[in-house]
Amino acid sequence: MDHGAPMVEFLGLTFNLSNVLMITVASLIVFIIALVCTRNLAMKPTGMQNFLEWVMDFVKGIIRSSMDWKEGGHFHVLGITLIMYIFISNLLGLPFAITYNGELWWKSPTADPTVTLTLAATVMALAHYYGIKQRGFKHYVKGFVTPFSFMLPIKLVEEFSNTLTLGLRLYGNIYAGEVLLALLAGGLATGVGGTIAAIIPTIAWQGFSTFMGAIQAYIFTLLSMVYLSHKVSQDH
Repeated sequence: MDHGAPMVEFLGLTFNLSNVLMITVASLIVFIIALVCTRNLAMKPTGMQNFLEWVMDFVKGIIRSSMDWKEGGHFHVLGITLIMYIFISNLLGLPFAITYNGELWWKSPTADPTVTLTLAATVMALAHYYGIKQRGFKHYVKGFVTPFSFMLPIKLVEEFSNTLTLGLRLYGNIYAGEVLLALLAGGLATGVGGTIAAIIPTIAWQGFSTFMGAIQAYIFTLLSMVYLSHKVSQDH
């Protein structure tokens, strides 16, 4: 994993082209899956429509475990998008990694803290936006100083730590998985003996990493819905 990143400057800003590429690839895959699943909708779902409806019901269950459906139903599409996008992103770097001129181009986008922290910050920004929209600005701000005004600094720190942990938890798990896969892949390239010794652990770890990718997508979506519920629910 000791590779550089393809960086380019544009209008005074620095962009990681690998992140741009992999974010685009993950988005296209999710879009194609959604398109295929909804091409021939029927009252009695079959094939890929069954899969999408299962995802919808699964996310609906996540939302209902966090808040009342009357309030949480607005976030159904958001939850579906999050869980599908993050799951696909988590898996992209598992089959292989592509490097060119010592720069890593193909990887899981969620193996980069910039991507995961941006996702976390977006979720928290949406939580604040909908909190103000559904509860009103005055009532929403009042929640930061209730029951005592000295709670304000504590709650501000809590907001920051929630964003940080939401993003870094996802990054840490996916990055660690890819590091171990890179180490095992190094064993595959050390001759016949190294290949034989590393091939079974590599396959096993890829299977486990797929499971962990699904779990991390679920945890990120669940916590996102919990944070949203804390902002929009009238009893918080």
